[in-house]
Amino acid sequence: MNVILTQDVYNLGSLGDEVAVKPGYARNFLIPQGKAVPVNRQNIKLIEHQRALLNKKRQEAIDNAKAFKAKLEALELVFMVKAGESGKLFGSVTQKMIADELVAQGMEIDRRMVNLSQPVKSLGTYKMAVKLHSSVVAEVTFKVAADEIIKEVKEEVLVPVEQVEEEPIEETPAPRKKGKKG
Repeated sequence: MNVILTQDVYNLGSLGDEVAVKPGYARNFLIPQGKAVPVNRQNIKLIEHQRALLNKKRQEAIDNAKAFKAKLEALELVFMVKAGESGKLFGSVTQKMIADELVAQGMEIDRRMVNLSQPVKSLGTYKMAVKLHSSVVAEVTFKVAADEIIKEVKEEVLVPVEQVEEEPIEETPAPRKKGKKG
């Protein structure tokens, strides 16, 4: 089914684009949410008349994304996590955690915009991409620091021989196994 997008849709297209989607996706999500309209003569004429407005909206969206990019790149994200002595984390820093931290710092962002190739599993400084618009990608730097360093090797507790009390060992007969009846 072909639809005309009335706003930018992540991983699908931009405002005014005619795209082919599955009928269920169009009927159940795009059209009810107001993100698209079906392709027909009336809607095509309407879109043709509004091309200038669409281009203006598109340029405003790009300008807003560029301004938002500057704010994002100025942020300093620090994740305090538990780690072992070797710098390996207990758990990992995930895409969702990063998106939640950005929202906590007042940034309106969807977690799907954050592009972290793999969860971070060791201490250090990392970079990730945040896709704000189809043509605007912010590169955000974040640091993973140790909240608490936990020793990975546990020290053995040595008990002096004098303190160990030996208990008499009672021998009990082993239970008998029953064989197959046959």
